[in-house]
Amino acid sequence: MIEQAQIPAAAGVGEPSALIAALARVSSLLEAAISGTVAAEADVSNATATTADSNSPVAQLAGRFGLSQFELDLALLCVAMELDPAVPGLCAAVHQDERRSYPTFQLALNVLPDAHWSALLPTGPLRRWKLIEVVPAETLTSSRLKIEESVLHFLKGAPGLDARLVGLLDCIEAPAALPASYRENAEKLLAIWSNDEACDVVVRLDGTAGTSKRALAAAACQAAGLRLYGLRMGQVAGDGTPFEHVAQLWDREAALGNLALLLELDGSAPLECKLASALLERLGGVVLVSGDGALDLFRRRAVRVVINRPGKDEQQAIWRHALGEYSSTLNGELDYLVSQFTLDPDSILTTGQQVVDSVRRHGGDLFSLLWESCRADSRSSLESRAQRTATCSSWDNIVLPDHSMSLLRALAAQVRRHRTVYEQWGFAANCTRGLGTTALFSGPSGTGKTLAAEVLANELRLDLYRIDLSQVISKYVGETEKNLRGIFDAAENSGAILLFDEADALFGKRSEVKDSHDRYANIEVSYLLQRMEAYRGLAILTTNLRNALDTAFLRRIRFIVPFPFPDPPLRRKIWEGIFPKQTPTANLDHQKLAKLNLPGGNIRNIALNAAFLAADAGQPVRMEHLLIAAKRECSKLEKPLSEAETGGWV
Repeated sequence: MIEQAQIPAAAGVGEPSALIAALARVSSLLEAAISGTVAAEADVSNATATTADSNSPVAQLAGRFGLSQFELDLALLCVAMELDPAVPGLCAAVHQDERRSYPTFQLALNVLPDAHWSALLPTGPLRRWKLIEVVPAETLTSSRLKIEESVLHFLKGAPGLDARLVGLLDCIEAPAALPASYRENAEKLLAIWSNDEACDVVVRLDGTAGTSKRALAAAACQAAGLRLYGLRMGQVAGDGTPFEHVAQLWDREAALGNLALLLELDGSAPLECKLASALLERLGGVVLVSGDGALDLFRRRAVRVVINRPGKDEQQAIWRHALGEYSSTLNGELDYLVSQFTLDPDSILTTGQQVVDSVRRHGGDLFSLLWESCRADSRSSLESRAQRTATCSSWDNIVLPDHSMSLLRALAAQVRRHRTVYEQWGFAANCTRGLGTTALFSGPSGTGKTLAAEVLANELRLDLYRIDLSQVISKYVGETEKNLRGIFDAAENSGAILLFDEADALFGKRSEVKDSHDRYANIEVSYLLQRMEAYRGLAILTTNLRNALDTAFLRRIRFIVPFPFPDPPLRRKIWEGIFPKQTPTANLDHQKLAKLNLPGGNIRNIALNAAFLAADAGQPVRMEHLLIAAKRECSKLEKPLSEAETGGWV
């Protein structure tokens, strides 16, 4: 299942002999100008010799940027200033001014053969590609000329990225191996770049893969003799870097070093998309884009390449490869791991190696370490879209009727055996819809709906994310669907449980279309229906008003778990387990406490407030503390507290 990525031999860089000859020729021309003689014929004729070797850096510089002989000589004059200690004195002698011991355009016009004024135009290759720098002075021709640092490094045979781009770009290394399913995509990229019009094409990387897009693109670039760098548009948008400056520097670096660029949109923010569109208009060479958002490509055409995460079987093969001999100790547990988490191949390889190293050094349960590592690795995609809730509650912390408890345990079993039934037993082949598990928790406030979600997450060892409806629902057309798509797409790969608290605000009944607002509201609900059917994880909806839900949702919800207002026997159970074992109590009458007609959430508030009262008094929790806390809780709820409920407490 894993094949070694094909890596071509690195392109050789010519020996510096061509540069030595070119610099010697420049020095001869300067010396001839000082002596008032004509440079030796051999020195003049060496102009063609410096570019005769097409593999030499000098020849590559001239060829890649279309430099005339005079423009090349002018650049080499600036290089000689850096490398030949005699050149500053020669320049001062030509200028007849000791203070002007540097190259100028005036000097070049007088010393170098075939001089032409257009060499210094802003649109000429020397300045358009930023090969040289003009240090402003009183006049243009007397301004100091300097070779750009990265050009100097290139000519010395040690190319490197311009220092001004180092903080913005990161080099993306090609992986040593690629999954078999990615071969077709890599070949597609190579076919695109083998075309003569490759520089007019923007490759758009779509699909569910995350970091694998970078890895695959880097492997394809390496096979094409290119080196890939990534530019996160959020960073450009955030630090105010002029995109024109970035584009100009990148174009030069790409031409010098055979580089390709991957523009990475961190989201669909309009500013990022606007900057990316502007960059694409200016950039040349091989460019790829990944991430959401609409782009204006102007003169360039886009080719879409879809890169999805590998299927479950291939993920298992990658896990076995990463775990090596340890994979045989997992038995069927690896199948369970793959059914819950969908990771990129490089994440699997990294996680597997790290866990194996940890087990070898410190011991521990391999499966537990793998599971927790996968949970941590999957969190990044959802952290910015939803609120992760800590889960430490167990079955002992929740009190419900037997029917509701049996439904919750059956719900946990279905999530745990999802892959067995759907994939191994073939149910997924018969129907691709409704493969997820959706549950509705309905009941009055405080009856334990959110607590039950925490219990399930803790039991299944999955992260629980509460969806903040204020960040999902938008008044702008299409924005709500976009927000929901981002949540569901991120959750698909994380194995997380999604909790839509107070879901009747979002999953309400679809209304008759009376105006455009009703039409768009119905579109949002219909989109939710589609995504819920396609979502393969567990989505929990809580509501205080079950009758407010659209009947179309109810048909698609697999579990409807009632959370009734607790009767006296249930309330007694709640009171009996409400205090932790460490809490000191004295003479608590659970039978009398159960007469208080409040749900579990309010009972918990009373118990907590009573504990603070007792702790402040230096006493164990007694009935008098609970009475004071109960009166405060009922006052908050504007609920009268009757004698029948609290009679005999004190």
